[in-house]
Amino acid sequence: MTDKQGMKPERTGLAHLLHSTRYSLKGLAAAFRHETAFRQEVALGVPLVPLAVWLGQSVTEILLLIGSCVLVLITELLNSAVENVVDRIGTEHHELSGRAKDIGSAAVMLALGFAGLTWALLLWQRFWG
Repeated sequence: MTDKQGMKPERTGLAHLLHSTRYSLKGLAAAFRHETAFRQEVALGVPLVPLAVWLGQSVTEILLLIGSCVLVLITELLNSAVENVVDRIGTEHHELSGRAKDIGSAAVMLALGFAGLTWALLLWQRFWG
């Protein structure tokens, strides 16, 4: 909604928080509905969260295990946003469009690698260290 000058009205305080929360939840729902990779990462993360609580021997370890999973989801959301914007601009091949998508994909790969390394090291420490 815009005012008479075509500008978005300024929202502050609780109204801003409520609108921002609604947009964020709408984004999560859209990602879950339209992004296969996001659904797969959520499906993997759901059993890992209680496992992290069981596996972690300190609050720090639990936060590292859960945080690494959340980092993957955050990175996937950002990658999906980049891909959607690039696809919105046009479907023809362009070097910069391809580069943007590749960089987003690389960010997801690094987040997955960090999560895997975090889980592997803490599992090693717990059971064999």
